[in-house]
Amino acid sequence: MQPTNNKKIGLFPLVMLALGSLIGSGWLFGSWEATKIAGPAAIISWIIGGLIIGAIAYDYVEIGAMFPESGGMSKYAQYSHGSLLGFIAAWANWVSLITLIPIEAVAAVQYMSSWPWSWAKWTHHFLSGGVITTSGLFVVFGFIIVFTLLNFWSVKVLTHFTSLISVFKIGVPLLTIILLTMSGFHPANYGTNWHQFMPYGSAPIFTATSAAGIIFSFDAFQTVINMGSEITNPRKNIGRGITISLLISGIIYIILQSTFITAIPPAMIAKYGWHGITFNSPFADMAILLGIHWLSVLLYMDAFISPFGTGVSFVASTARALFAMESNHHIPRFIGKINPKYGIPRVATLADTVLSMVMVSVFRSWAVLATVLSTATLIAYLTGPVTAMSLRKMGPKLHRPVRLKRLPWIAPISFVLASLATYWAMWPTTVQVILVILLGLPFYFYYEWKNGFVATRKAFKASLWMIGYLIFISIMSYIGSKQFNGQNWIPYPLDFIVIILASLGFYYWGIKSYVVTGDYYRAEELNKSVANED
Repeated sequence: MQPTNNKKIGLFPLVMLALGSLIGSGWLFGSWEATKIAGPAAIISWIIGGLIIGAIAYDYVEIGAMFPESGGMSKYAQYSHGSLLGFIAAWANWVSLITLIPIEAVAAVQYMSSWPWSWAKWTHHFLSGGVITTSGLFVVFGFIIVFTLLNFWSVKVLTHFTSLISVFKIGVPLLTIILLTMSGFHPANYGTNWHQFMPYGSAPIFTATSAAGIIFSFDAFQTVINMGSEITNPRKNIGRGITISLLISGIIYIILQSTFITAIPPAMIAKYGWHGITFNSPFADMAILLGIHWLSVLLYMDAFISPFGTGVSFVASTARALFAMESNHHIPRFIGKINPKYGIPRVATLADTVLSMVMVSVFRSWAVLATVLSTATLIAYLTGPVTAMSLRKMGPKLHRPVRLKRLPWIAPISFVLASLATYWAMWPTTVQVILVILLGLPFYFYYEWKNGFVATRKAFKASLWMIGYLIFISIMSYIGSKQFNGQNWIPYPLDFIVIILASLGFYYWGIKSYVVTGDYYRAEELNKSVANED
């Protein structure tokens, strides 16, 4: 998918596009959600989340530079392990993306629901008990439609919009940090001993990483990967775009979390405890609490702009992911139709819009959407390190514009970290997301049947490690420690040790399961075009 009348994206607009995706509702809600779960130790959760996504992104830099194509995240596993694993990875990734679009709309509507002005009382009916009401749901639909319309005309319109909006999205969090620190700085909130710093123990630190939207807040590096062939000099700019955007957003998120912790009045903590701190619009409510009313107005505005930029960016990324799935020949062909004038997969964009509306109709809470999104994302990312190392073995002569020296040891580490973070989402969320992912399999087998089951057996054998892994992590979620909502048959932290050892076994099984198919040969042809450009 490469439009003929649109300029390719350079490094600066690429970083702005990634930041526009990264800095969304995560900063508006993540600090509060994490603090409720882990207390002051929530700051460690952000560091862990950043390291997990950074390690996973490292694997994809090499693959992305080898195969710069639109929607690439939905194709790589198919190159190394055939159609079934490729479909599972693509479907899981797509499920996470169609969840991300409505979560940004929900964030904007939730901030609207607490507007303090007398003329805005009509917005107070948009939220009830942390859940979007029916009237609020129609407003969420309105946001999703606007996100879609801004993606309906060319990459150029998209990048101009996101570059402009990203500047504002970075500036407001920085201003919030400065003003909240000046108005209410209580470093003693961190405590003077380990018990005060970790009032609920160490396990909630890990829970917050998945359940407070931290993983999801760092997830947008794939925006860069999925733009693929629309990037100038992908050999260098894919890695640079991911690294720069992750570093900037990571620093902002960690400082924001610290600011939130130190801005809370100690009397409120003494009265309610960290679990009892309840806000509808966390940073705006905090600004009002500290008497900075004009900042609260700015934050209410940003509650439109930050999710808006992320929602718009991910409509683009989601459409490319669905377009790539169609090119794998396991969903209806008309979905991958490209508009000849703008080079945009408009049918895929409309399909994503409708399904995003269905998703938010079922899951109407920001926190629940964030947990579902994080888990689906991590399951999709499990194939990244396995594919990267498998390609090293099956295609040693493939042209690698970026050859990562540390990949042999970072790949297994990233696989283990993704496994742990999936487990941290807690029972029953882990199993529920896996079941949603498995709902896509009838599409796969229908198209395999239409094609005469030509290579189905081969693809199934190459995917057995992933099938075994999903069964394992489902069982572990149920029998694991009570800290992660399990039956406590395997207590904490012994459950971590079991997951680490088993994950390494599945990782090495996955590498040995690679298979050479027609998809691999098509990948070789794409790779040759990259070599010719270099």
